[in-house]
Amino acid sequence: MDIKRITSALLGFPLVVIILVFGNKYIVDILFAVVAALSLHEYFNAFKGKAKPVIWMGYLASALIAFIHIFPLEYAITIVSVLIPSAIALLFLQVVLSNMKTTVNDIAITFFGICYIPLFLMFIPLINGFKDGGLLVWYIITCAWGTDTFAYIVGKRIGKHKFSKVSPNKSIEGCIGGIIGAVCLSLICTYVCDNFFGASFSYINTIFISIILSIVGQIGDFAASSIKRYVEIKDFSNLIPGHGGMLDRLDSIIFIAPFAYMLLRLL
Repeated sequence: MDIKRITSALLGFPLVVIILVFGNKYIVDILFAVVAALSLHEYFNAFKGKAKPVIWMGYLASALIAFIHIFPLEYAITIVSVLIPSAIALLFLQVVLSNMKTTVNDIAITFFGICYIPLFLMFIPLINGFKDGGLLVWYIITCAWGTDTFAYIVGKRIGKHKFSKVSPNKSIEGCIGGIIGAVCLSLICTYVCDNFFGASFSYINTIFISIILSIVGQIGDFAASSIKRYVEIKDFSNLIPGHGGMLDRLDSIIFIAPFAYMLLRLL
């Protein structure tokens, strides 16, 4: 299993780096539209037997990420605020037109999936459109992966106090280690951005943001675990050998993205 995890990381990470570093904002938009669709596909499959999600609505929401930079950035949030009630209206229309074959439970799970995956992931392309956005996106990745890695290492070595039955392998010590790891890696990221890429990011802001994003990312991890426990699965899929599915790898990043957007806009 470890060999599979290492091989997948060695193959997948360079691809992500190439696209984020060399791809323009439209290529990044398409990347995250595809990622959102794959993640939502795994989410819908997880609920087989418990619900019949309105799949076409979910895929449409994912595809819209690819067009996010066609409109000026200042209109993006306004457009989203219009699309959300429109999605709810269409979902209830599906209930009516299907003569209740599509239930309220079906559309509730569908709408939650749309908010949880495409809507949250959408904020990464939006951040990528900021000044120095290509660098700022790496803070999301650094906080998520730094938290996961250090939480695992610290929890494995000294973790004694269990955090929650939702994810019994996670410990309080691991969660604290994850926050410290995220802060350390984010400070290194700031140093690299400031000294090699001409940015002028604040170290104080970096510490503040990385602590919040690390905590949020861990909530995202618990959120995904709670879904898997509810539907009684171990992983969302076996798409990435040794790592599970796309959603298994992005559960922290998905939660971090909208909070990163808000914090970066504020600071």
